[in-house]
Order: sequence, then C-alpha cells, then structure tokens
Amino acid sequence: MKLTDKIELQNYSKPYVIAELGSNHNGDMVLARKLIIEAKEAGADCVKFQSWSKDTIFAREKYDDNYFIADDYRDRTDFTLEEIVESYSISENELLEMKAFADEVGIDCSSTPFSKEEADFLVERLNSPFIKVASMDLNNLPFLDYLARKNLPIIISTGLSELYEIDRAVKTIELAGNHQIIILHCVSTYPPVDTDVNLNNMKTIMAAYPHYCVGFSDHTIGTAIPLAAVAMGACLIEKHFTLDKNMEGWDHKVSATKDELAEIVCGAGRIVDALGSYRITATESDEKKAEFRRSIVITRTMKKGETLCVDDIDYKRPGTGMKPEQTEFIIGMTINKDLPYDHILTKEDLF
Repeated sequence: MKLTDKIELQNYSKPYVIAELGSNHNGDMVLARKLIIEAKEAGADCVKFQSWSKDTIFAREKYDDNYFIADDYRDRTDFTLEEIVESYSISENELLEMKAFADEVGIDCSSTPFSKEEADFLVERLNSPFIKVASMDLNNLPFLDYLARKNLPIIISTGLSELYEIDRAVKTIELAGNHQIIILHCVSTYPPVDTDVNLNNMKTIMAAYPHYCVGFSDHTIGTAIPLAAVAMGACLIEKHFTLDKNMEGWDHKVSATKDELAEIVCGAGRIVDALGSYRITATESDEKKAEFRRSIVITRTMKKGETLCVDDIDYKRPGTGMKPEQTEFIIGMTINKDLPYDHILTKEDLF
C-alpha cells in the first residue's frame, strides 16, 4: 500500500519507522529540532507530533479535578494539569516550522490530530502524507468517518480495543470510501509487561484483514519487542523517541534514545533480509558444501579386483568424492586399481 509517493508498505518488508515525538519536545522548539535531527541520524523514516490543545484533549471537568494520568505527574503542586497541557502542546505555526525543518533534514513529518480542525490543518496546510489515529479515538466513529473522507492513508492504533471495535473502526473507514488503512497492534500501557504485549495479535489482525498492512505501535522498554514485531511481519514500527529518558515530561521514560532507535532501524533491515524465502534451498556454495559434507572412504588397503563390502567403507570429510547416499550402489562393485587406506572413493576407482 502506498503510504507516500516514495514509500509502499508491505508486510514482511523493511518497515517504515516512525519516531513518535508526541509531546517529548516539552513545548520547546529548539528541543524539537534536535529530536528531528537525531531521529534522522538514527535512520527513522518519519517524525510524528501530536496535535492537541487544552481545548481538544480534555473536558473542563478533567482540569477542575486536576488529576494526572501519568504516575510521575500525580499530586503535583508546582503546576496544574491545564498548565502543563498548554505548555506541552505545539501550535500550528510551530508545527509548520517543524515540518519545514524536517523537509530540510530529509525526513517525513506528520502529526496525530485530536479534533476535526486539527485534521483539516494537517491535511490542508501541513500536507501530511498520512493521518495517524490515536488508540483512544478508535471508537470515535464520527471522527473516523471525518478523517477517512480526507482520502489519505489512515494509520490506526488499536490499544484499548477489542477485535469487534477494531472491526467497527475499519468498516467505518471503508464505508467512507477509504481503503488506505494500516492497522497497528498496540498496548496502551506505558510500559506494558511483556506478557501483556501479545504480539501474536498481529497474526490475528493479518488473518482478519489480509488486504491491509499491519504494524506495531510500541510502548515497551528497549528494542527487543519492536524487533520481534518486525520478525512477525510488521510493515510499520512506531516508537516514542527522546534525547534523554530522564528528561522532565510525559513519555520520556518509555521512549527510545537515538542509539536504541538506530538499533531498531538497523535490526529491522537485518531481520527482513534474514527472513528471506519460504522456499527451502541451500544457499551455501558448492565449495562450502564439499568442505563440510562427507565422502565414502575405504577402511583398509585394497587390491585391484577386490569387491567392496559394507565393512570396507566409512564416511569422512571433505565431500569431494562419492556421496554417502551412493552407498547402496557401490556395495558389491569391484576395485579397478590398488587403493590405500582412507582413500576417498570416486567413480573412476570402480568397475
């Protein structure tokens, strides 16, 4: 499936890697630029922001309760939830600046919209190559219908959802006339324990939607799980990205550093190359085969005219002579010349 003019996604091919910046810029565009540069240097294909404001992410009741979802932000007295949401958001002008900078660096740039107006901006002004739908909006069917009608590729994360909810979301997008869907397996716990990741869900999604590409939106610690997802056939890997896991902010602790992201990108390429073909064929050279395999050798000195019996032969490396599987054909044949002990038999030695 075409994700951009230059990128075509396919399961079991080298995945498109999105460095999820989210709010890890902490509202600082100098930091955002550094993130873009390092994501590019790590080999990511795309940097992605999140487009929300204090008016599009939470209702007033949430701000009045002042309850922080992230554990590190509960019981804070130095700022309110409303203040930090406003501080960590990115404005339209800032996002346009980051898109221009990403273009200069040579990396794709997109964002996740949290409202219709933000979606309009991403499509009409930012020229986003695709629309990414957050897990929390998979059951927001009116919003999905609206996004689908933008007629761009739609990437949906499936955290928080049961299979019937995924199916309902896919059908909503399809009914709006959009069949450019990429489905990301996702667990919306930051971070999930390994036993909750259930990468086999990717196989279930692939079986349920064979015409769509399937990827993985990762919230685990480290690189092992996203690399395993590549081995499962992921067409796309989305991973939170940071310069420093200990930085103040929402998602830094579950994010990949530059070195980790580079390991994912490099490892993904190696894994796809190593998966190779379903057809079983020997890839080793004839020379390598001969070096490692065995030949039929004789176990004693033999005279011309003697007949070979089972006790007269053994099998040793290299495999440059008669092959072990030829044994039944040479038993009872006659030696046509004197041969020393341990001689590698060839067809020229026999009548």
